[in-house]
Amino acid sequence: MDFSELAELININSYTKNKQGVDKSGALFQLWMEEIGFVTYVYQREMIGNHLLFTSTQSTGKKLLLLGHLDTVFPPLSFETFSEDEQWIYGPGACDIKGGNYVALCALRAVKAACGQIGNIDMLLVSDEETGSDDSKLISQQLAEQYDYVLVFEAAGKNNELVTGRKGVGTFFIDIKGKAAHAGNHYSEGVNANLEAAHKCIQLTELTDLERGTTVNVGKLEGGIGANTISPHARLIVEMRYTNMKERDRVLEAIHVITHTHEVEGTDASLSGDIQRDVMEPNEKQQRFLRQLESITGDRLLTEQRGGVSDANIFAAKGCITLDGFGPFGDGDHTIHERANKQSFITRIEQVRKILMHYNQGLEKG
Repeated sequence: MDFSELAELININSYTKNKQGVDKSGALFQLWMEEIGFVTYVYQREMIGNHLLFTSTQSTGKKLLLLGHLDTVFPPLSFETFSEDEQWIYGPGACDIKGGNYVALCALRAVKAACGQIGNIDMLLVSDEETGSDDSKLISQQLAEQYDYVLVFEAAGKNNELVTGRKGVGTFFIDIKGKAAHAGNHYSEGVNANLEAAHKCIQLTELTDLERGTTVNVGKLEGGIGANTISPHARLIVEMRYTNMKERDRVLEAIHVITHTHEVEGTDASLSGDIQRDVMEPNEKQQRFLRQLESITGDRLLTEQRGGVSDANIFAAKGCITLDGFGPFGDGDHTIHERANKQSFITRIEQVRKILMHYNQGLEKG
């Protein structure tokens, strides 16, 4: 398999905050998609890269959305170059997610060559997935209502596993107010925000339940002025991850209680932040879809659940039947060792080709 096109894509720096680079990457992908008959809708953005929706002809039948993203996590001059050896390709986005996007493109090209036209299959590439999809989330939520199935092209597992579940994640900020005082002369007149933060840190951490897959992490705690001053302010940055809605609700309620219950008299606290991406839970409809895809591809499709999130969470939370991990197997993502396995590209392209052939033009009636 020739990886020269993918090399061109990978060699474009697509750091989320590098709008010029993200848009250049998007323009290249737009060129390729329009060559096989797709129409591009551009969601213009000023501060981040444009989001791109590629649409095909529409007819009766099931509607399929292919989902990826344009951005990577590597700033300019940090990790920018494609390379390869006999087994692997290397570079930013090799598996997360330019390699996955390229799998979708190659499969679509094969369908176009075989059928002459593509219908009922669209593709969305957002520009801010790596920073939480704060801008594109609303677009995704609105589009979710238009599709029956969503295939997400994040990297496959080591044995080409698809992803049926991803934890939900929320990030919260607890700001604590105390009262400053000289730590030597007027110690008792102060109200120590740092001490209150310490109590809350312990209480928040105790919400973790590893058996249920729930973690609560106070990732950053800061406050105070100096060693000789009672701290007048403190802040905790908290992340929660969970595997089901019941645990989400338990932890959310507890965070609110902990925020507004004070161990240090005279302190006050406020809470901000939100659920970033809700949980993607395995479900029966998803399993039926998976069995159908096994019948279509003739392969046994292994699955796994992951603690990390993707935009699959957004579509799954809106009720779309969603499967993730349709990209190639790779590892080292978010590091300078990122790579993707060459053979897995061939495997995935063929599997996705068969799936898209089945749904092309809305022929699927089930």
